[in-house]
Amino acid sequence: MMINQIKLALQELSLPEKASFYPTFFKSRKGEYAEGDQFIGVTVPDQRKVAQEFWDKISLDDLAVLLSSPIHEHRLCALLMLILKFEKSNDSDQRKQIVELYLKNKKYVNNWDLVDTSCYKILGRYCFENNDDSILKDLAEEENLWSKRIAVVSTMFHVKKGSFDLIKKLAVRNLNHEHDLMHKANGWLLREMGKKNEKELLDFLNLYYQHMPRTTLRYAIEKLDERARQDYLKGSV
Repeated sequence: MMINQIKLALQELSLPEKASFYPTFFKSRKGEYAEGDQFIGVTVPDQRKVAQEFWDKISLDDLAVLLSSPIHEHRLCALLMLILKFEKSNDSDQRKQIVELYLKNKKYVNNWDLVDTSCYKILGRYCFENNDDSILKDLAEEENLWSKRIAVVSTMFHVKKGSFDLIKKLAVRNLNHEHDLMHKANGWLLREMGKKNEKELLDFLNLYYQHMPRTTLRYAIEKLDERARQDYLKGSV
């Protein structure tokens, strides 16, 4: 009943123009990285409203069912509720259960927005607060694109706390991954590191910038001053 209520609430907020646009935006056409993903056209702010209404009423078992839906908005809403449950809980056992649910169902966290919205707030925080990054290191070794992106983006929590070793290790591990989504993820997190500590970024770039994809480099240096940016782009550092 709860799952049906959530699906109905989302359906009532669906917009036909968004339902038509999202498959193109999220690359779910034939041959694209999210081929087969389905959309009903609910904006993220509206999904957040539904999540706020139901997160404390739905069980973890029902969340797992909702997360397995072929409808993209169902999965994102499930992840938003999972985040709220994790953040509101003071029970270490429940937090562990949420992490285990996330990992068991990570095959449904299969588009960049699903990854980027959820992973660092659950997996990243859990690993940082428990001083154990083995989950993220293992994910970074998997062949699956989304597992690798989950690993890299999860380090956002570490970076925000001023801890940079993990993102540097994972970025190097997947620096020359073949997919553009990994180039962007690596560059994005390196840029975030630079916003917290520019010297850490510059030291990393000086070692690796000549070997990284152009997209990664452009993302990483975006917040540097123009002279430094041009020096890296021209290879004259």
